Amino acid sequence: MGLLGGLFNQFKKGLKRTQELVLAPMGRLLGLRRLDEAQLGELEDLLLQADLGVKAVDVLMARLRTELKGGADIDPKRVLREELLRLLRQNPAQPFRADGTQVVLLVGVNGVGKTTTLGKLAAYLKARDEAVLVVAGDTFRAAAIDQLELWAERAGVPVIRNQMGGDPAAIAFDGATSAKAKGTPWVLIDTAGRLHTKDHLMKELDKIRRSLQKVIPEAPHRVLLVLDATTGQNGLVQAEAFARTAGITDLVLTKLDGSAKGGVVVPIMERLKLPIAFVGVGEGVDDLVPFDAEAFVDGLLDV
Repeated sequence: MGLLGGLFNQFKKGLKRTQELVLAPMGRLLGLRRLDEAQLGELEDLLLQADLGVKAVDVLMARLRTELKGGADIDPKRVLREELLRLLRQNPAQPFRADGTQVVLLVGVNGVGKTTTLGKLAAYLKARDEAVLVVAGDTFRAAAIDQLELWAERAGVPVIRNQMGGDPAAIAFDGATSAKAKGTPWVLIDTAGRLHTKDHLMKELDKIRRSLQKVIPEAPHRVLLVLDATTGQNGLVQAEAFARTAGITDLVLTKLDGSAKGGVVVPIMERLKLPIAFVGVGEGVDDLVPFDAEAFVDGLLDV
């Protein structure tokens, strides 16, 4: 099975709840060659329930109505697939490639799965035979440090940690210094969960950034905002605030497998104009996958 086929299966698995609770009822409508206004309204409601967002749904429905006006039979699933791909391909993520030591910072609010995501990202990079150093930058919770060490052990990568309550900027500095000295391609830095409304915590991210730049002027090379898919579009408020203040380069959407609103990927990308680098589709160490628009749409529509 090719790479795209493997991603399709992972996305299909991760989107199972969305398919069962929202998209399965849509199957009857997508199989029709002609749709009357009542059926179009039903389809529109189902697309909104999948959290595709009002703007994207308006675009999709306008395209369907335009094609129906031609009088010929149409393939609604094909139309949806084409429009979703067009929307999702507007902001493609840059590949994760190491050019010297690359520093990746993970940020977000509490409970979105930052630490778990970092562990899975470490495993993903290690599976490519690339050395990884993990930095336990969430020094406010002892459980976060212990959790990160457990994930690092699963991934087979080393961890730099400090005592609980230590200075996150100092531990980030130590991690970057160690990685640069050893020529380690990847430094993944966990950070404490923080609300975008807490100015002192957002300023702490600036301090971490300044500490890293004393070692590697271009650092951090990627700043990943981790979002919980189960929160649906509520996560957009958090994302917009972080995007304004934390220099976000990419998004990571976690817990897609636990959400019946997997379509939230579409309004997130459309509104923030930021690429989605990875998606979490399960609890296993291998269940963080690079986002691929085609595999995602085909998994969503079960093409």
